[in-house]
Amino acid sequence: MPKMKSHKGAQQRFKITATGKVLRMKGQKSHLRRRKPNRVKNQYDKMLPMSPVLASHIKEALPYGLPN
Repeated sequence: MPKMKSHKGAQQRFKITATGKVLRMKGQKSHLRRRKPNRVKNQYDKMLPMSPVLASHIKEALPYGLPN
């Protein structure tokens, strides 16, 4: 049986922690930044945990985890 392939888009967009949580970036980071306050723009730089249901779909797309 051939090896399963990892989804390349999911590799670039998500991070899996050592405990197995899936982290994602917030959207709207580069859209109309000029009129947003600095406090809001700084919040876009943080990774947020995904819900467990959606995280299970991401883990299916990444059968071997993320490359180091």
